[in-house]
Amino acid sequence: MRRFVREVDLSPRQLVQPLFYKEGLTRPASVGSMPGVAQLDLDSLQTAARAAAEAGVGGVMLFAVPARRDSCGTAALAEDGALNVAVAAVAEAVAGQTLVMADLCLDEFTDHGHCGVLTADGQVDNDATLQLYAQMGVALAGAGADVVAPSGMMDGQVGAIRAALDAQGHSDTAILAYAAKFASAFYGPFRDAVDSSLVGDRRTYQQDPGNRRDARREVRLDLDEGADMVMVKPAMAYLDVISDTAAMSEVPVLAYQVSGEMAMVEAAAERGWIDREATIRETLTGIRRAGADGIISYWAAEVARDLAAG
Repeated sequence: MRRFVREVDLSPRQLVQPLFYKEGLTRPASVGSMPGVAQLDLDSLQTAARAAAEAGVGGVMLFAVPARRDSCGTAALAEDGALNVAVAAVAEAVAGQTLVMADLCLDEFTDHGHCGVLTADGQVDNDATLQLYAQMGVALAGAGADVVAPSGMMDGQVGAIRAALDAQGHSDTAILAYAAKFASAFYGPFRDAVDSSLVGDRRTYQQDPGNRRDARREVRLDLDEGADMVMVKPAMAYLDVISDTAAMSEVPVLAYQVSGEMAMVEAAAERGWIDREATIRETLTGIRRAGADGIISYWAAEVARDLAAG
């Protein structure tokens, strides 16, 4: 009876596995603050992508760590840049099996670690950044990305990327907009995974954790610009925002269960304070219950395999 009347279930297709490619590696390098997560070389990246696809996940989300960075993030636009190479390799490895998604942002490619180019006084230049995002979106689509995911929270980013994709014949490439991304303390371990060079913080362009109405406004702007999917990040501390977004969105809603959320569970489980598997499943179910149609999670492939095994 309990199984029969359950309102929310998890399915492998609702989960997305993040993967990190680091240029110049010859073997995987573990990320100390994220148990079970590693920076990958190209061969191990393809292997991990295939394993995730075979587990039935809905997609893989790709991030890259380039060998060189500069003030404008030029490696993000180069055909032989780390992320474009990673996308092409994964697209070849999992063609037709799962969605290839790519993070569209400059933070991993800039020497200052911000999500856009800076003005002379050190502020992020929103409009100049949009031009680079548009070029990056076209480059990622050309490399084989099914979905590009602008995560920089620049005003107008969805519209600029959509126009550039359509103009270059990539009208079938979908945009997953990080529509409500908060300036959160939960991102710390992720910055280890991408060797972040960030100086300062991102509070001038990411959202205030105290603002719920503002999040609805940001989501609506991205919807109006043509986002094919919208995302809330982080997930567990923002279930109300996920619920609000699901109530207003005509397109699928995703949530990102971020590195800090994962690290807390892993650390407590390692000490024997909680049941690891039950806690993972409960957190994912809670995010789904709040209204997320899909979840980006570092446990995606693991949970997908467990679900497939019954």
